[in-house]
Amino acid sequence: MAATQLKTAQTEANTQTSGSRSKASGGKKSGSGSSRKKQVNVFHQRLGSLTYHQACQMLGDEGGKLIRVGSRFTEIESDDDVFLGGDLLRINLADCMAKYGGPDEEPEFVGTVTVTMTLQSARAKQIQTNCNHCDSHCHHVGAALGYLLDSKSVLGLAMPPDESVPLENLTEDELLARAMAERQKRADEEDMRVRSADPSTPWADYVTTSHNTGKTYRVSLRGLEPHQSYCSCPDFRTNGLGTCKHILHVAAKVKKRFGVAALEQPYQRKHVSLRLHYGDDFGLRFNVPTRKNPSVEEIVGDLVDKSTTDAADVMRRIEALETKGRELTIYPDAEDYIQRQLTTAEMAKRCAEIRRDPERHPMRTELLSATLLPYQLDGIAFAATAGRAILADDMGLGKTIQGIGVAELLAKWAGIRRVLIVCPASLKNQWRTEVGRFCGRSVQVVLGNGPERIEQYQSDTFFTVCNYEQVLRDLEPIESVDWDLIILDEGQRIKNWESKTSNMIRSLRSPYRLVLSGTPLENNLGELFTVARFVDENRLGSAFKFFNRHRVVDDRGKTIGYQKLDELRQTIAPILLRRTRGEVSKQLPERIDEIVRVTPTEEQKEIHDGQMQIVAQIVGKKFLTEMDLLRLRRALAMARMSCDSTFLVNQQEPEYSSKLERLHELLDGLIADPHRKIVLFSEWKRMLDRVERRLDMIGCEYVRLDGSVPQKKRPAIVAEFQENPDCRVILMTNAGSTGLNLQSANVVINCDLPWNPAVLEQRIARAHRMGQKNPVHIYNMVSSETIEEQLLNTLASKQELANASLDIDSEISEVAVSSSTDDLRRRLEQMALPKFAAPVDESSQRRTEAELEQIHRHREDISKATGDLVSAALALAGNLLGGNSQGGHSQNGDAETSSEPTPEHIAKVDRLTEKLSKTIETDEQGRPQLKITLPDQNALRSLADTLARLLG
Repeated sequence: MAATQLKTAQTEANTQTSGSRSKASGGKKSGSGSSRKKQVNVFHQRLGSLTYHQACQMLGDEGGKLIRVGSRFTEIESDDDVFLGGDLLRINLADCMAKYGGPDEEPEFVGTVTVTMTLQSARAKQIQTNCNHCDSHCHHVGAALGYLLDSKSVLGLAMPPDESVPLENLTEDELLARAMAERQKRADEEDMRVRSADPSTPWADYVTTSHNTGKTYRVSLRGLEPHQSYCSCPDFRTNGLGTCKHILHVAAKVKKRFGVAALEQPYQRKHVSLRLHYGDDFGLRFNVPTRKNPSVEEIVGDLVDKSTTDAADVMRRIEALETKGRELTIYPDAEDYIQRQLTTAEMAKRCAEIRRDPERHPMRTELLSATLLPYQLDGIAFAATAGRAILADDMGLGKTIQGIGVAELLAKWAGIRRVLIVCPASLKNQWRTEVGRFCGRSVQVVLGNGPERIEQYQSDTFFTVCNYEQVLRDLEPIESVDWDLIILDEGQRIKNWESKTSNMIRSLRSPYRLVLSGTPLENNLGELFTVARFVDENRLGSAFKFFNRHRVVDDRGKTIGYQKLDELRQTIAPILLRRTRGEVSKQLPERIDEIVRVTPTEEQKEIHDGQMQIVAQIVGKKFLTEMDLLRLRRALAMARMSCDSTFLVNQQEPEYSSKLERLHELLDGLIADPHRKIVLFSEWKRMLDRVERRLDMIGCEYVRLDGSVPQKKRPAIVAEFQENPDCRVILMTNAGSTGLNLQSANVVINCDLPWNPAVLEQRIARAHRMGQKNPVHIYNMVSSETIEEQLLNTLASKQELANASLDIDSEISEVAVSSSTDDLRRRLEQMALPKFAAPVDESSQRRTEAELEQIHRHREDISKATGDLVSAALALAGNLLGGNSQGGHSQNGDAETSSEPTPEHIAKVDRLTEKLSKTIETDEQGRPQLKITLPDQNALRSLADTLARLLG
């Protein structure tokens, strides 16, 4: 279609007076519509928001083809061929299709066709088209629709695409128009506080604070066009539009404050600067002074209008500018990017040697306190090379040890000092244990109240482990720390793009980042996009472009498929590494034992500690009766059951069980691998009941075999598990497992540990036995800081604890109870039972304290009375002994003149006072206390008799 420079007088088409007419080229309005009150023109709005997808739908199944054909074989010869009125669009087309002979032959115009468009229904907003040459959908209408889509701005109809159309069905231009409109709307509607660093000019730095979020960002306004300005907000860095709501909001206020003359004066750049360009051509760019400088332009070359990711080349140009004495400003984001790229390049060189032959590289044994499998060392080198990566290995391939290895390698070669590990709460102790097992670095698990947690974040510990919920509570103190590496374990936790957790986690900053997740994509591509955005926010581009490119939806926005996945794989390959068990099966050992530590809930711990206190009290007795043994068995059983779930103890809802939650996650990941067959053990039938509920929630087929199943029914249950590929789990108790061969299983999960290590090995032997063709993975679930952890230590040291019959509900029949009470006590003492303080009997405490207070007051009263009595007696004795010579009262009660004491008397009093002071103590009120020790009760009575005589 020939291009046209059509101009229209309807520059405000969306407010046209209904019923008015305007010839697109005439620029005049007919009638008296200009004097009427203007109102929204629904027809013009519909034309302006029409999308390419909707235009194709209007033409039926071959709509896209008709638009392409019409654009190729028709022309609009002049502006007079287009008429736009209040409720009519008429387009005259010259059709040359009938005489078209081929690509080398000039088309011949054979006739003029008129296409009209009007609004079919204002309520439905449907556009009705008509061609005066054809009776059905045709390429003429296609040409008219194509012209409308291309010429909205010329016609004065430009506006955001119809919001009812899913973004996946928009063209690239429509997509950008909608994205810009969304940000403009937020800029207009959101309340922001704006402060200028230089109020004398519009082109300055501004501080903007959002009223809705409280977040503050820096806006550097350098013009009103996209990509001229900068904002420090995440959206500016990722949307590729060259603007954001903060820039648009500041620009709107600047337009109101400054006149046209000030805004028409461009920003005068005085110095060279280096920045990151956040457009489709992402990378480093130079800004050069407004006044031309040939030497500067020669050095920066084409990196003014073109981006580069070659940090080494940029460094050479920076050095050349400094040699020339040119002042250069490097913006913080550009500096961070260069530093990361240079470090990554150096790491890539050193890691390339590892990846060439990981099996023989010395780092297999030197990096950690364990021998790494070749694929594990390769994964560590991959992540260190990328700097920011996703390790998406199958469950059970050792992502945790690889995460620790990445931190250790970066510490050795890149000098990192602070690592933040964010994981589910149930895995915090697991990380602490694994770090201690494989690495000599310091590690702390964030616990306690707010001030305690802040202090822990700010400490110099190498590894700091917190859970996802703590990030929400502690975002400010976490952000205040300069983390070198952030590791997200079970990184799919941030898969929900709009969740608060996801937004908070993605706001964390660090030069190195690592996501560990066996399932970075569980349900849809949006999950993968969100996880990848944390690792590299620019690799997959903006969200709206990503979904528009890769997701296929119907007209209602429901996802019906994905496309261009080959491009996606190529784009994400540098940051994502995934190995399946099948790919590395030859490197796996025959048996892999893993301890899954779980932190019990407060409710579980309360029951556990109460029962273990009973155990400690009974074991502390000198002699144990049969009743003591019965109570001991019961307390031990309750303590162990509480580690699994509170429901096993009290059969009451709500149920509290961190172990079931962790088991759900574990099963979900294992069952996602179709090659996994799982044997799951528990001591308790009731626990298997709870596990069945979880399997039903997951939608997994399973069978169950415990001691209550008759022998004749067992072969059919075993055959179902062995032969049916859809039956993925068999639930078992120890009694139900005797003598079974389950070679089809390659995973054993012990929900709880038995007392006897022989029984534990018997469980594992159901799958790990002759005839097993695959490595067997054993997961032993242990509640931290409970009897289970003590039991684990005992099992690890191969001490035989053949006391399974202590558990009332246990189904173990192979292990007998020790007949020796002393032996039982010894075995329990070997478990290093914790010391528990007895619960305080508050009523008894209050009664005792009241008695002590009463005694104390009584003694004080007696002491005071005795003191008064002695003082009175001594005063009387003094008077009797001294007569009137020392002053006082006469016998007849009349006051007499006091005589002055002699020096000898004063000296004697001073000596006695000094001696007495050495025996004096003071009470709580500072009063002197004189304590007298008498030889016996007779002396006390004699003193009382003497005082009584003196007092007369």
